Amino acid sequence: MASIFEATAGKLIGPTTGGTVTQATSKATGVTLNAASGQITLDDAALAAAAEVTFVVTNSEISATDVVVVNHSSAGTAGAYLAQATNIAAGSFKITVANLSAGSLGEAIVLSFVALKGASS
Repeated sequence: MASIFEATAGKLIGPTTGGTVTQATSKATGVTLNAASGQITLDDAALAAAAEVTFVVTNSEISATDVVVVNHSSAGTAGAYLAQATNIAAGSFKITVANLSAGSLGEAIVLSFVALKGASS
């Protein structure tokens, strides 16, 4: 039986299910996406230069010991945003998005995330 750490060059390993969701009213508006991976389209509300915003992702697939990886995957100004998952708990996690640019940006960026199953023992 192959180990989960064995991979063939050029082959990705990860969740085989995902989903998409779009924020309704602002970059601080929470979303619900019950999948191990997915894409979140943020609202196009302005985010000031050097500002941060945090929102909740409700997700029944998430456990408190999981690791959630998130990045700015498309739309908007490349390199202008930093995204990080925080406060990982059973059924939810938060994402903080920072505007790294010197100006206000009002873009509907797309974030991609994947949850990696973890354990504490």
